[in-house]
Parts: sequence; structure tokens; C-alpha cells
Amino acid sequence: MGLFKSYGRLDRTYFKGLKEFRKVNKLFIKDLDLKGKRVFVRVDYNVPFDDQGNITDDARIRATLPTINYLLDEGAKIILASHLGRPGGKALPEFSLKSIARRLHRLLNKEVKLANDCIGPEVKKQVDAMQPEDVLLLENLRFHKGEQENDPGFAKELASLCDVVVQDAFGNCHRTHASMVGMNGAVSQSAAGFLLKREIDYFEKAVNVPSRPVVSIVGGAKVVDKIKIIENLVKKVDKIIIGGAMAFPFLTVQEYGIGKATVDENVTIKVLMINKLAKERGVKLYLPVDFVIADKFDGTAETKLVTFQEVPDDWFALDIGPASTKLFSEAMQNAKTIIWNGPMGAFEIDAFSRGTYAMVEAVVSAYALTIVGGGDTDLAFHRMGESYKVSFISTGGGAFLELLEGKELPGIAALTDKQGS
Repeated sequence: MGLFKSYGRLDRTYFKGLKEFRKVNKLFIKDLDLKGKRVFVRVDYNVPFDDQGNITDDARIRATLPTINYLLDEGAKIILASHLGRPGGKALPEFSLKSIARRLHRLLNKEVKLANDCIGPEVKKQVDAMQPEDVLLLENLRFHKGEQENDPGFAKELASLCDVVVQDAFGNCHRTHASMVGMNGAVSQSAAGFLLKREIDYFEKAVNVPSRPVVSIVGGAKVVDKIKIIENLVKKVDKIIIGGAMAFPFLTVQEYGIGKATVDENVTIKVLMINKLAKERGVKLYLPVDFVIADKFDGTAETKLVTFQEVPDDWFALDIGPASTKLFSEAMQNAKTIIWNGPMGAFEIDAFSRGTYAMVEAVVSAYALTIVGGGDTDLAFHRMGESYKVSFISTGGGAFLELLEGKELPGIAALTDKQGS
């Protein structure tokens, strides 16, 4: 089951498989009376651009189309709002949503007007002039400092534009911003859109009520942040495969060399606790058994393939080797659920991408529910053209990580509670 289906006018059968929120007792878009209402839809259109200003990946835009099409079918007045980049509270033209509006026009086959701001009298006039099924995209929310500061005045101005709020910006749900949290208290109802609901439903299936065995793959370089994820996952999964820089503290506590890499002492203390808990719970931890090493962090570096016991002190371990990919692939063979976050090495450099790409092949070949989260990880699937073979690719990096840590996301917590459930 790929991430994207046909995105013409809403195909209601597409959503029949979506179950109700299990633990998130919040309003869903289908709970709202939307006909003729001004609906503020918070989306995450923080998409990548090339040097010429062209959108290079519109996956986040396409992922919101089910919600937009549903609102069109219900006869709502649709007000879309997003941030883009980090303009620092200034109206910088390079961070305008003009290109987003053009792409939406093409995807919806419908006029999408772009406001010249996200608040103010001119924007209010545009909203007041809207007719049912009109689509208005507000200009970049982060052109105002009040967005990231969760300023009450800014939040109130946003709320004055609408009757209800629909939250579909999963990728920003871990942030306490005005459009994510602050404005919800100033409107009568706020509910989850199809994208947000789907993110939560898949996470529930993978972590809280999974088909077992569950295998989690954790890689990447943000060791201090991701060690918290492993702490939480060791209580929920059956196997944890650890690659990338995440493997270094686990090798350090076994007194193996990790080359030029360094490990925070607090992280090693947590690793000892994780190892103890894993042993108590019968959770298997898999570490690399070989590495591709280099004399410098560069694509032109001299490279060697060595076992994990043979990494020289003055070299970098920048990718897992073929023996590790074989070990990790075998660990996934009986999996019913696989969750992956973080590459196996510095895969952005071609010389150190083989381990990550081999793991992509192993994951898409598994007969399991497969969920991928995080910008670097989903990029690996996109580059190999294998995205459509994954059960679900999350649109949120930081939000996905915080869910894996077991945290409550502010953008979800702020939604209106469902009564009588």
C-alpha cells in the first residue's frame, strides 16, 4: 500500500480503512458541520526547492489533498495556512508561498488565490468575499514573529478569519506555535484532518497495537535526541536494529573503538540502562559487525571495509558494511511490523550510501507493515524509487521522533475533545 492514491475529487472508499482514533479522543473533520463555513486548514507546505525556486518534492502538498477535496465536497470556504522556511518574522520574497499556490492550482485543477499576508484588513476582505468551494492560501505565517512565539494577539487575528479549524500539519504538531495551539482556544471547534488522522492511526498500529514481531530500525547522527527514542522503543518492540552514529555509544560500552567519533558520557549511561532493560524484556539489539571507513569525511576520501573491532582511531566509520546489511536483513525476515527512522551512514555522500540503500531494499521486500519517518530516511526511499512499496511514509520528521519518544504533541493536544466517547 503506497503513500499516495489517486487525488482527484474525493474517493470516499479511500478512507474506509481508517479506524477511529484509539487513544487520541479528538474531533475528526467528519464530526464537523462544514457547509458554508469558513474553515482554517493548517497545513505543512514547508517543501524543498532547488536553486531556481522550483519545488523538488511536493509530497507534503499532495498529502493534504484528501482533506481539501473533502472540504470542497462539503461546500466549505477553505483557508489554507502554512509556514515556509525560517524568514525570522520578516516578509522575505524568497519565502513566499507563490510557488505553492501554483502547484495547488495544478493539483486541484481549481483556482487557488494567494493572499498578500496572513492577517490584516486586506486579508479579512478577501475572506469575507469567499464563496463556498473557494480556496484561499494565506501568505507565509512566519512572516510574523507572533507565529513562532505563540503570541495571543496574532493567534486571535488568525482565529477571526474562520469558524472552525482543521489541523493537517502533522510535521509541525510538536511545536507550540500560534496556528498550531494558540488559535484553537479562540474558535468553537478544531479537528484533525485526514492526513493528521492517518499519521496517528499508523503510529498506533505500529507502536501501541502492533502485529508482532515488531522490528525498529534507528539510525542517523542525532545521538543525544534519538537515544530517548530507543529508551521508549525497548519497552514496546521485539528487536531494535541500530546503525549510523547511533551504534557508536553501544560499541563504546563494549570497549570497542569508534574511530574519530565521540560519545557523550550521559549517553553511555543511558545505553547501559537500555542494555539492561533489553535483556530483562528479551528484546534483541542488533549492532553493525562491519563498517566502511574513511580517512576524512569527504566523497574523495580513501575508504576501507573493516570489522567493527578494527576501526582505527584516526579514521571515520561512515557506513555499515555488507555483513551488517545481511545480518540486519535476516533480523527482519519474520517481522510483521517495521518502523525505520534514520539512515545507516552518511548516505548523502555516494561512497557511503550503500548500507542505507541495501536496507531500503530489505524493508520493501519484507512481508510486513512498514512505516518510515524522518526527512533523511524517506529521502533514501525517494531516491531509489521505492516509496510506493512502503505502507506509510510520515510527513513529519520532528513530530514523528517525538511520538516515538512517547511524548504528547501540542498540536494534537490542543484540538477539541470528542464528547461522549
